[in-house]
Amino acid sequence: MDPHLLRTFVAVAECGSFSAAADRLGYTQSAVSQHIAALEHDLGTPLLRRRPVVPTPAGERLLEHAAPILLRLDAARADVRRTIADPPGTLTIAASPLAAADGRLAIALREVRRSRPGTEVTLTVCGREAVAEGVAAGEFALGLVDGVAAPSDPLRLSDAGSLRTTAVAHQQLVVGFAADHPLARRRGISLHDLTNARWIDAPDLAAPLPTLRTATGSDALRPALAYAGTDLKTLLTLIAAGHGLAVLPHSATQIPADPHSSTALPGIAAVPVTAPRLVHRIELLHGHLTEPAASALAAVLSH
Repeated sequence: MDPHLLRTFVAVAECGSFSAAADRLGYTQSAVSQHIAALEHDLGTPLLRRRPVVPTPAGERLLEHAAPILLRLDAARADVRRTIADPPGTLTIAASPLAAADGRLAIALREVRRSRPGTEVTLTVCGREAVAEGVAAGEFALGLVDGVAAPSDPLRLSDAGSLRTTAVAHQQLVVGFAADHPLARRRGISLHDLTNARWIDAPDLAAPLPTLRTATGSDALRPALAYAGTDLKTLLTLIAAGHGLAVLPHSATQIPADPHSSTALPGIAAVPVTAPRLVHRIELLHGHLTEPAASALAAVLSH
């Protein structure tokens, strides 16, 4: 299957328009139509309905495979380029918000810059999946991601090709309650007791609700509020105001109320999760490392 045709199909399906997909890809509308026709001929079935432009059932199935296929191709291309590229003078890193806030990355960067003066560092903070996909595609040399897993399990990330993963840190999980919540004074709590609670869906900060539903074997954990941002203080303020609960690493609930205070943000109670057995993990992601600075940073973070 020609990846160019597949990319065109994905663009048309996402845009819902042949002309909009042509603008996105820099093609003519005629070229987009030819790509779709060639792909449909190759697979022997229509993939898109034309009015409106939506995937057919066969097209829906192809979309499920398209993202992993294209990511694999980008990852393979990036991995080959890493083996032949000259060491750059910059170090590009991505980290999910809680991984960036953990402190280990800042300490490791300080050591690398001391041992390799002149290295220019670019740090991008973004969502967990964006970190993995960016490292796989060669946009970032290294990535740090956080997430929730059983104590002996690695994080479950989207298919990111041949990325190597190394555990960096783990810590206890807590449920963040408003201080006046009836359960806020407990010494520990099972997530099975909170299946019908009000939850805040903050997928790039808190434990993702699909992960918690899988861990508890319940479909009842549903969001009362969705937060698409990456600012931890905002999430904690929402919890403190009673908008819902969230599962976080214990350290995330201890941020100061302001930079000049050592007092934790008021209105938050952190109750340890006792069941199911889960921990918060931070993992290092990278492909084949050729840049000395990236190799040095990986070595520091892995120890």
